Amino acid sequence: MSTALLAANTAGYAMPPLWRILTKTGYFLGLCGAIGATVTYATTVRPALRAPESSAEDATVLRGRSAAYLASAGVVLLVAGYFQLAARVARAGKGMPFADALAPGHIWDFLRAPAAKGAWIPQGTIYLAQNVVLVATAAALIALFAPAARRHADGIALTALPLALAVTLIAAVPATAPADTDAWLNLAFDQVHIVSGTVWLGGLGLLAALAGTRGRLGDGAGLLWADLWRRFGLVAMVCVAGVVISGLWMSWKHVGGISQLWTTGYGIALLVKLLLVLGLVTAGVFNQFWLMPRIARARRADDSASLLHLTLRHFPAVVWGEVVLGVAVLAVVPFITGSARTEAGTPKAVSSGSLFAGGAALAVALIVSLYATAKASDALSRRQAATTAA
Repeated sequence: MSTALLAANTAGYAMPPLWRILTKTGYFLGLCGAIGATVTYATTVRPALRAPESSAEDATVLRGRSAAYLASAGVVLLVAGYFQLAARVARAGKGMPFADALAPGHIWDFLRAPAAKGAWIPQGTIYLAQNVVLVATAAALIALFAPAARRHADGIALTALPLALAVTLIAAVPATAPADTDAWLNLAFDQVHIVSGTVWLGGLGLLAALAGTRGRLGDGAGLLWADLWRRFGLVAMVCVAGVVISGLWMSWKHVGGISQLWTTGYGIALLVKLLLVLGLVTAGVFNQFWLMPRIARARRADDSASLLHLTLRHFPAVVWGEVVLGVAVLAVVPFITGSARTEAGTPKAVSSGSLFAGGAALAVALIVSLYATAKASDALSRRQAATTAA
């Protein structure tokens, strides 16, 4: 709230209405549930449940909880998608009260509106296609509430995964051709940011929910969960790279100087988001350099009690903290509206060859640093194991 008040007191900043804040936050929560949960299930949960470390009983418990989580995510996506569509109607043209925009008739009129001058396709048609896919995604996930469908949870999740990704990708299709290369890059980096962020936050939510089954798991579940955390750690690193690289591009486009982070409404909201994301990254570093080496050491020592305690007590506690930070990030996103450059009256950002070269070098440096982090974590675990053996 203090962030909102600071932004509101900044000249040139337009505070979003409450319905816009709630609908946008809810929509991204829905995307986190649909995209993050399906990607994490496909890349982390499903392979781990099929690994030799997984017992049939533990796999059944985790598969059932995963299905319930995915089904719930479908409900959230469906409800949030409707309110997000109504918000688009309320903001279209001359606008209308949000309460009126909720009427199905007004939504249908919006979706059937003719194309604007110079557009290759009506904007409403793009949103119609997006929401058809959204409903199909939600329907596939919601079907997992049925016990019969849960026997095919793997197939349903893998079917819903590309549909969930298409929900955000279709919405990004431009109704008019982008004017230049920067406009194309804006679209691409925006989607990289959304997909990477929703996979990261949605995956954390899924694993935090699955950790709640620890009372129903066997004594050997520590091995399974060590594999789960290891697999998701790799997914999270890829997501961090995507979020940071795309975030740097968008920050450069909209922020003309460091001082604009605390002198403009856009900058203040962005600064709060950056601090929250830094907290998420810090928690991830803690996982890599403190928890993962200890989990690896317990695994090598065949210490089932310590392994179970680390994987299902310590690790989930940190992850729940990350989930709280992630929800806070989504709550701040609606306040990042407009541009700090516009508020401050600074020139529009224009890319150049030297900028692309510097950006490529920065991206390579980031990827190398993440790779070095993974290797350092692995080396630390081996060193600790050798010390214990000695």
